[in-house]
Amino acid sequence: MKTRIAAESTDSELIELSQRVVARNYHPLDVVIASGDGAVLTDVNGTEYLDFLASYSASNFGHAHPEIVTAMETQLRKLALTSRAFHHDRLAIFAEKLGKLVGKEMVLPMNTGVEAVESGIKVARKWGYQTKGVSQGQANIIVAQGNFHGRTTTVVSFSDDEAARQDFGPYTPGFRSVPFGNADALANAIDENTVAVLLEPIQGEAGVVIPPVGYLSAVREITQANNTLFIADEIQSGLGRTGKTVALEHYGIEPDLYLLGKALGGGVIPVSAVVGNRDILGILEPGQHGSTFGGNPLGAAVGSVVVDLLATGEYQRRAADLGLLLERELSTLVGSGVLAVRVCGLWAGIDIDPQLATGRWVCERLLAKGVLAKDTHGSTVRFSPPLVIDEEQLLKGVAALRSVLDELR
Repeated sequence: MKTRIAAESTDSELIELSQRVVARNYHPLDVVIASGDGAVLTDVNGTEYLDFLASYSASNFGHAHPEIVTAMETQLRKLALTSRAFHHDRLAIFAEKLGKLVGKEMVLPMNTGVEAVESGIKVARKWGYQTKGVSQGQANIIVAQGNFHGRTTTVVSFSDDEAARQDFGPYTPGFRSVPFGNADALANAIDENTVAVLLEPIQGEAGVVIPPVGYLSAVREITQANNTLFIADEIQSGLGRTGKTVALEHYGIEPDLYLLGKALGGGVIPVSAVVGNRDILGILEPGQHGSTFGGNPLGAAVGSVVVDLLATGEYQRRAADLGLLLERELSTLVGSGVLAVRVCGLWAGIDIDPQLATGRWVCERLLAKGVLAKDTHGSTVRFSPPLVIDEEQLLKGVAALRSVLDELR
């Protein structure tokens, strides 16, 4: 049968086609999005939905943000890619801006979030051998249980998510996993060969899990006392999501390396980076790490605009202010089908009573009410709307969840 182009196809036809020709590594909700504007997405039938996922925080600035789109269109007409075989006129400017934004000296540009994680791992190991003096082949990195840093073969080697891990071995050695939030366990796991502690300040995929008071300060103290790098994976939590430029600002802590991504590409192109000081990132020499697309002119132009938007502080303030409203409204649902909520800025983990419904079922009902959200870990629903969402839209999304819970009870 001849396949019609998307503009001529129905949503059911496109879903059926996807099931036949696209590898099933995702389980999307039954909606086919065709366009987006701000915090609103529109499907192929013209039905509008509130976006309460923001592409897992990649679309922090909403869809079709005019400054981001203009920057991309302008750069696309000039130069999109050179590879790193040559200098180009956008990368150094972007790197300097990004470094200043988070208080670091040097940037290693990549594309996807997991590339930033893999890059951070390589940098930490090389630093450990060349600077700390760890014996070759003995470096270890400590991670937290419940982590999500991506799904490459190295990263799933230290994941405890069996869906991402099972049947993908043999697994990469060199990692030790300890309970998230337990500073004593972390301290006991460190030895003379530990080169880094890799953590999400707030665990996103685990359900927006916020660490106990004092934990991250203890992590910083422990790593410094043991001459060990602290690598903060702020790929989801960073760039305005929590009401700060990076989540660690809430705790007054500065890591050795930031891993950034998702929102860094403005929701239009993959851009990620490892950001740190020269004494760590400066250990890399030509040929030791690279990416054909990493630091490309198009991504650097878009990333520069993203940094400029964040430099005003507007989006961080919006996330902080609206986050208070979100927390207040969601808290009223506890005991009415919700067991607990965790909120930091415009980022919330909502634990649905598993005796009532799975998170997937709730998200399917939210879809029917015009709200797009995503479940995680069985009965938890995540809310992470674009930072451009307004108060009325935010309240409408919470009202939809309240309506779903009322129907369940």
